[in-house]
Amino acid sequence: MMYTVIIPAAGQGKRMGSDRNKVFLELDGRPVIYHTVSKFDEDASCQAIYLSARQDEVALLTELLKGFHKVKGLVIGGSERQYSIYNALKVIPPCEVVMVHDAARPFVSQETLTELYDAACAKNAVIAAVPVKDTIKVINNGVIDHTPDRNVLWQVQTPQAFKYELLLEAYQQAAESRFLGTDDASLVERLGVPVSVVVSDYDNIKLTTPEDLYFAEAIMKKRGI
Repeated sequence: MMYTVIIPAAGQGKRMGSDRNKVFLELDGRPVIYHTVSKFDEDASCQAIYLSARQDEVALLTELLKGFHKVKGLVIGGSERQYSIYNALKVIPPCEVVMVHDAARPFVSQETLTELYDAACAKNAVIAAVPVKDTIKVINNGVIDHTPDRNVLWQVQTPQAFKYELLLEAYQQAAESRFLGTDDASLVERLGVPVSVVVSDYDNIKLTTPEDLYFAEAIMKKRGI
């Protein structure tokens, strides 16, 4: 039993302040997307990797990733992350478990991948997350509305892992009702299916703003990369 991963890489990365897709920015001499894909190519439980890409970047991604034998296909992405994932989900061969992972999240650990896959096989739907560190305030019109209990708040990451048929149904229903969610789990939650959590680690950051590149360098230095 193995899983297939979908990596949406069709974003523009406007918050990064770059003139190109952030997945092509370099870390240690390699593009971010190279580091991300390598995590799954090296995982023995991963059978196939599919990416969604912008039309004008398909050739570049194909060239960058030609050394990864588990990359089985690139599909054209949509205007939203959810549409990009659905485009890929509709073309991948049926499998037991599907993971979805952010292209700009290159530091996921092997331990997290293993725990997610095992949990998805047993529980149908599971996400990677970490407890929030800071106090969170709910603000309305510039004024604090209330302070939620930090003990029940989690910072959601990817990968998120689901049984194939479940995720496909969730995306089909979202498309039919024109629902746009903030992550894959939110689509599955609409079906009334419980989504479990695997405790990840704080290194599993998403590169979103220029400041994140400094954190990325620190993580790589800590890991001896």
